[in-house]
Amino acid sequence: MTRPFLTGVFSAFTAAGLVVVLAACGGTTKNDTAGSGPDRSTATANPGAAAKEGVKMAFLPKQLNNPYSDIEVGGGKQALEELKGEYKLVGPNDASASSQVSYINTLIQQRQDVIGIAANDPNAVCPSLNQARGAGIKVVAFDSDAAKDCRDVFINQATTQGIGEQLVKQAKELSGGSGEIAILSATPNATNQNAWIEVAKQTLAKPEYANLKLVKVAYGNDDDQKSFQEAQGLLQSFPDLKVIVAPTTVGIAAAARYVSSSSYQGKVAVTGLGTPNQMRAFVKDGTVKQFALWNPADIGYLAAYAGVALSSGQITGTEGQKFKAGKLGEYTIGANGEIVLGPPTTFDAANIDKFDF
Repeated sequence: MTRPFLTGVFSAFTAAGLVVVLAACGGTTKNDTAGSGPDRSTATANPGAAAKEGVKMAFLPKQLNNPYSDIEVGGGKQALEELKGEYKLVGPNDASASSQVSYINTLIQQRQDVIGIAANDPNAVCPSLNQARGAGIKVVAFDSDAAKDCRDVFINQATTQGIGEQLVKQAKELSGGSGEIAILSATPNATNQNAWIEVAKQTLAKPEYANLKLVKVAYGNDDDQKSFQEAQGLLQSFPDLKVIVAPTTVGIAAAARYVSSSSYQGKVAVTGLGTPNQMRAFVKDGTVKQFALWNPADIGYLAAYAGVALSSGQITGTEGQKFKAGKLGEYTIGANGEIVLGPPTTFDAANIDKFDF
């Protein structure tokens, strides 16, 4: 999730840990303010400020026990150890739109300094995130963005444009330049998935892709069994399908597993975003010729460094501000608080054994 190109990608990776189920209301908070949250454009940054020790940062991925998310938050834990901060992991077992809200409210009660969130829905989490920001908690979106007015910065795996275009480019190569393709996505409300799919559709409208036809966008809800069933359904509904594009690590693995054990192996290509360890067997047996991703651990790592920089006053989220992110080097904040990790990597039989994540 990542980060080689594709979170957990080509979307993908990563979360296991403690599930904290507490009441969403009541208790003592830093402040019970809701609304639009602080205006980062008027805040003042001190790039020379020392990084605080003991910063409490909680990671809230889309769901727990997701291989991609596990890798992502593992990178955040490593970074907080380097920064002498306190790491916490909470989250739902399902990736529904509203499943993260109660965890945000609990983290406010627990007086966290920073919340790192991969949003299941860009808007459903906004009221609670802005209550957190009103209480002085910094919010770092990673992998899947919240609405820009609900967080301080967003850690993006790669540019949305680059990922969407790469998905279509790989589909064209694998199809031979023409034919039917389908997309197997995560949840219908996933911010990153929908943004990539929109770019993919725009790219498919260009003359050089006129011979490719997108027949359906299916949703596996980032659930292995449902994704497996959706892949099966696509092939039954569209017997001439040439490529399944899955911009989610759960979806690409499930689709590859179905195709590898069916009569479609060698006839229908599978590509998208996945981790090398997850996809290695399918590359080796010829089911998957190529896929993409970034290193998901680097997403969590960068999110933690950004969170501590925010908490320390080194940055506020304003475009043009710079901060250092340990082994990853220096980063500059872009428009709307976006911080781009870097370009994705394409994996195939020639290079997959060089990677271990």
